[in-house]
Amino acid sequence: MVQHTAPGPDGVLIVDKPSGVTSHDVVTRVRRILRTRRIGHIGTLDPLATGVLPLVVGHATRLASLLSLGDKIYHAVFRLGIATDTYDITGKIVSPETLKNKNQILTRERVEAVTRNFVGTFKQVPPRYSAKKIDGVRAYQLARRRESFVLKAVEVKVRQFEIEKLTTDHIVCRVTCAPGFYIRSLANDLGQALGCGACLENLRREQSGPFTISEATSIDQLEQNNDHSSLYLIPMARLLPNLQSVVATERGARLATHGNSITSSQFKIIPEQTPANALLDRVKIYDNSGNILAIAERTAAGILHPKIVLV
Repeated sequence: MVQHTAPGPDGVLIVDKPSGVTSHDVVTRVRRILRTRRIGHIGTLDPLATGVLPLVVGHATRLASLLSLGDKIYHAVFRLGIATDTYDITGKIVSPETLKNKNQILTRERVEAVTRNFVGTFKQVPPRYSAKKIDGVRAYQLARRRESFVLKAVEVKVRQFEIEKLTTDHIVCRVTCAPGFYIRSLANDLGQALGCGACLENLRREQSGPFTISEATSIDQLEQNNDHSSLYLIPMARLLPNLQSVVATERGARLATHGNSITSSQFKIIPEQTPANALLDRVKIYDNSGNILAIAERTAAGILHPKIVLV
């Protein structure tokens, strides 16, 4: 007799990542708690960092590329007067020539004037100790082997860079940025611009796309509530709320689940589930029972072509 395995959980689990562990470590622990291997994370956090680490579970892993598109909000502490090879406090201290003003007292006016250069769209060089790939090899692996390599500057976007507190040794700030931005590089670049050197001492991600720290759960909570841990997941139907929702006919549902296009006669829009500012070029397709079947692209002719099938 063939035994069928019960379907695993599906959705997004927002973990409040603790300091001192990697994002992969978190995934490994949650796989054990939820008793499923089909888990990935959206947006890596360095071991030093804490805060919002969204995990995609089950069928939600297919949505990772869409769920990772939103802005990130970070609360950071930069240590002034120290520059390191990793750009954070865990690295080896270096003394570049840019530390010409190490003992200079910085005024808030000067710091804020310099920070304005780091708002908007600009080029940023990722840290040498990062997961960026050089000819298929992670940069941090090359850096640890002390090999020579060059990382290209990439275009990044910062929407807001707010200085909350300035002391002799620290800058406390909040940064809102698009994906792909490195707060460690910001700390290093800001230190160079100020002429005193700086590195990242503390980092907490408060938001990643639509996922906020207020929704996050600690790993300890999950382990303590092991038998009910799947209840912490955001269900599939609540994901991507900015997309228009449609319900397919029985035939339309069959077509969609096999990746086939459906026409306007095979679905109807669900107005109450469609926000006023919905993105109309991409839609969520549901069946009559409220199960989400696919994410589809809408053609100019109004035909829906499933791009991500979720069942």
